[in-house]
Amino acid sequence: MKKILAMIGVFVMVVAMPVSSSNGAVAEEQNVDAMSEFGATASNVFFYYKDVEAATAFYRDKLGLRVVVDYGFAKIMQVAPKSFVTLVDSAKGMHHADEPKTTAIALVTDQLDGWWDYVSSSGIELRSKEYNPVEGRPHHGFVAVDPEGYLLEFERFNPHPENEHLMPVLDSFETLYPEEGASEVPEGLGFKATIVWFYYKDMENIQNFYENILGFDLIVDQGWAKIYPMGGTGFFGPVDEQRGMHRFTEMKAVTLSILTDNIEGWFNYMKSHPQIKIRSDHLSEEGNTGNKVRTFVAYDPEGYYLEWDVFADVPDNKALLEAIRKP
Repeated sequence: MKKILAMIGVFVMVVAMPVSSSNGAVAEEQNVDAMSEFGATASNVFFYYKDVEAATAFYRDKLGLRVVVDYGFAKIMQVAPKSFVTLVDSAKGMHHADEPKTTAIALVTDQLDGWWDYVSSSGIELRSKEYNPVEGRPHHGFVAVDPEGYLLEFERFNPHPENEHLMPVLDSFETLYPEEGASEVPEGLGFKATIVWFYYKDMENIQNFYENILGFDLIVDQGWAKIYPMGGTGFFGPVDEQRGMHRFTEMKAVTLSILTDNIEGWFNYMKSHPQIKIRSDHLSEEGNTGNKVRTFVAYDPEGYYLEWDVFADVPDNKALLEAIRKP
């Protein structure tokens, strides 16, 4: 298997229209395996809120997530050892809170029964009214809803032929537990990975884009849904909108982010590829964060925003960098 393992819209309000490559032939001739060549250190996803402080309180107090970066208008929260979710004040982000929330995040855990007992009695809104872990299924789960409507899928993967390649990877991850006394979460409940789900009309085209252009490795094939390692303890899951929890929408209040140590390599490759559109023809180093992050944004074939980020070694980023760099 190949080496397994975007905040510009949050930090910088870029108004450039998407541009495509003027050097596409070079990208085609190189036939670069981008993920193996340029790498990823962790995964992140951006959600956009009218009340970012209330959202932060929910994820911190109700789910036990740790705030590892607080830029004021944006909070980066650690879900699993190297999986993050960034909560953004939509007044300062690249998406608005009233855009369709055409995404979901799976919070992967080995303590699913315990999470159900806690969540179902905690006052958190549930989309799944029942929890019925039928023996023999490849995965079990239930779905909750955050304060502004994002779907949270609490999920456990089980030994099953469908998960033949996934289970050894998940088993190698440690569970991240909430800090003692910092939340309402009972002792012994935590998360070990995340999967960000996006919803598409043309799965064949999307699979080609992520596998053959971005170099993602297919690790689980559920037929109508795929799972790819994205970096660290994060995974990405494109879903057929005819079968998933969401239908396709033109606008989407979400950005998928890949953290990397080689942003120049990614940027030059993406900019030169004839099938990729990027938001700006230069890397950004400024914006609401000062010079704390370098970043760029591209678009996938059905309009989801993809962002690549590298964080500067400055005091505000200390906890995030420690988490990313931890063996």
